[in-house]
Amino acid sequence: MNSPNQSLGPLKQIKAVLHSEVGPGILLVIMAVLAMTIMNSPLASYYEDIFRTKVVFGVGPIVIDKPFLLWVNDGLMAIFFFLIGLEIKRELMVGHLSDIRQALLPLGAAVGGMAAPAIVYLIVTQGVEGAAHGWAIPAATDIAFAIGVLALLGPRVPVPLKVFLLTLAVADDLGAIVIIALFYTEHLSIGSLAIAFAALGVLILMNYSNVGNKSAYLFVGFIMWVAVLKSGVHATLAGVALGFCIPYTLPKQESSPVVRLEHELHGFSSYIVLPLFAFANAGVAIGEQGLAILGHQVPMGIAAGLFLGKPIGVMLFCFLILKLGIAQMPRHVNWGQLFGVSLLCGIGFTMSLFIGSLAFGGMGNPLAGLDRLGILTGSILSAIVGFIVLKRALPERSFCVLGAKPLH
Repeated sequence: MNSPNQSLGPLKQIKAVLHSEVGPGILLVIMAVLAMTIMNSPLASYYEDIFRTKVVFGVGPIVIDKPFLLWVNDGLMAIFFFLIGLEIKRELMVGHLSDIRQALLPLGAAVGGMAAPAIVYLIVTQGVEGAAHGWAIPAATDIAFAIGVLALLGPRVPVPLKVFLLTLAVADDLGAIVIIALFYTEHLSIGSLAIAFAALGVLILMNYSNVGNKSAYLFVGFIMWVAVLKSGVHATLAGVALGFCIPYTLPKQESSPVVRLEHELHGFSSYIVLPLFAFANAGVAIGEQGLAILGHQVPMGIAAGLFLGKPIGVMLFCFLILKLGIAQMPRHVNWGQLFGVSLLCGIGFTMSLFIGSLAFGGMGNPLAGLDRLGILTGSILSAIVGFIVLKRALPERSFCVLGAKPLH
């Protein structure tokens, strides 16, 4: 007869995997596969009805009336972008972006890794009406997924290679935020925008005055989110702005408010927000056409942008930066390892799905859903091939540098 500890062994193993760097990525895949399975089953109508259900929230004259899908994309994802804002601020203050010399190579690689996929996509989709609006879909990188795949290789991965990927991914997130603000904003309401800027001004003043009350920041941030939502600018940008306004240090406090909030939100974002977002947005009905729709120019363009454009852009810009002497190759990193990481940058998934919902998410858009198939195809290919390349390029034994600290 097995003891209680033995019977709980597999459960403990599952818990350990879910709490590792790999866990969030595995959960995202499960939710995406589940959504696609349901959408191609008799349960499809129930799936669609759930996310089309109107959810109304109102206080006095302010009423927000949106389908549940948009509450996920505009509301819950604002929490994810708030976390991104906190992470970018930390990186700028004390992290990999605080030393411009160290950051030049991954920053340049991020620029190339956003430009090349967009060019590849536009070339492939040339002539398709409305397709050009989705040019930014393959430009994104899913940091959680990419780091999760890298984590599968364990201690064989040199710390400088992890730093390179993290810095590139953070810069990529920042670029995606700028793209959303500049290219996916329509029908501006000046009044609502003025309220949003007023709330932002209050947050900046609170930061400058070393206000340490977390609830006060979140309350003003919520007002800003509502105003941004009503203004026509995508509401998730309010989350980023709020993240930047949280003070990094406060007098008489040893721990950083930014770091504390990151730790508090990480689990909720990784295990609730992103899986729900993936489940809500990855459902695509393949129907009678089957996988033949992969031959459509839009999914082909997205998949090609992620799987081919990303590594081409990252490697080309790395080569130019190193050749011109602007930066140096990270220690203990070779071109094969750099190529493997450039392939992992083609895992767009969460951020690509998000931009796709902005580009083709309008009611009745004939291209809606096609982007999801291209994103999943390109991301899966990038993950598999990137893992294989890195497995061959990395040393067989565990990598250890004297004095190196573990990277979290």
